[in-house]
Order: sequence, then structure tokens, then C-alpha cells
Amino acid sequence: MIRNDQELAAMRERVTRLEHLLENLRKTARSEEWPALSSGYRLEIERMQGEILDYLVQATPGSKQTTAA
Repeated sequence: MIRNDQELAAMRERVTRLEHLLENLRKTARSEEWPALSSGYRLEIERMQGEILDYLVQATPGSKQTTAA
């Protein structure tokens, strides 16, 4: 669960790293193993993107969301 803008930035960085990892794996993986290899990464990226969206729609515009808990 993302609690502030710092955690939001960190989550976005993690998503980007996983996407780049997946992109690189795509270049070297055999086609018959790709669905099994990529599915875990995809699920984790989707989970993190869901957390990002949840945070963005729950944050009150104009409120101080940058303070750490």
C-alpha cells in the first residue's frame, strides 16, 4: 500500500525496472518458455500498477501527501 508521494515514486521505479527486465528477457527467451517465464513478471507489474492507481484516486487533491508515516 502506497502511503505518500515518495512511496509512489519508488513504486513507479520498480515498475520501470521490471518492465526493462521483461523487455530484455523477451529478447533471449525461447518462444515455448516465454508464457511461463513472463507471467509472473506481468502479474507483479499489474499488481504494482493497481497500487499506483489506488493511491492516485484516493489522494485528496491539494492535501499534503509527501509526509512519511
